[in-house]
Amino acid sequence: RAAAVARRADLASLGIDAEPHGPLPEGVYESVTLPAERRHLGGLAALRPDVHWDRLLFSAKESVYKTWFPLTGAWLDFEEAHLEFEAASGGAARGTFAARLLVSRDDPEGRALTGFQGRWLVRDGLVVTAIAYPPAA
Repeated sequence: RAAAVARRADLASLGIDAEPHGPLPEGVYESVTLPAERRHLGGLAALRPDVHWDRLLFSAKESVYKTWFPLTGAWLDFEEAHLEFEAASGGAARGTFAARLLVSRDDPEGRALTGFQGRWLVRDGLVVTAIAYPPAA
């Protein structure tokens, strides 16, 4: 469990998620991923087999939803966001991800929501993802 608080002047929305670092239960992977994501994760698994990319994607999509919902008040299905991951060089299992939204909505400040940028980390048996969506300038 986690909680985060920020002033609205510093962040318009925040999405965080943590999951156990292990494979997703049978049947979940197909229901939360797009075909292009499955291909992308397959390539990443060849480079970093120590990361459960399926669970990482699930966690990142949860962070996307947790960022999206306070801004829109609308449901966002797993197939309405396309994610891509980058792994940092070096030994630590960490990196960034980009979420491209496949639906159109504006945030409360009138900005078109097209996607989010986030960070991920695998450590101490957990997958942790987070997105910080800034306020309008």
